[in-house]
Amino acid sequence: MADDTTKRDFRDRGRVSGDEEYEVAYFARKFQLTIPEARDLIKKHGNDRATLEREAKALSSR
Repeated sequence: MADDTTKRDFRDRGRVSGDEEYEVAYFARKFQLTIPEARDLIKKHGNDRATLEREAKALSSR
């Protein structure tokens, strides 16, 4: 059965799920990282999107 699209909230928008391939792939593509690099960032810094984006920018600027 499909999800009820009328019941949406934004609790998970601020997190990147390391278990979901499409989220990891999107994050890696967004910052021009490899998927293993993206997974390492998630393991090292947790799944907070703001923290991961800051660290990914620092990593890609090196």
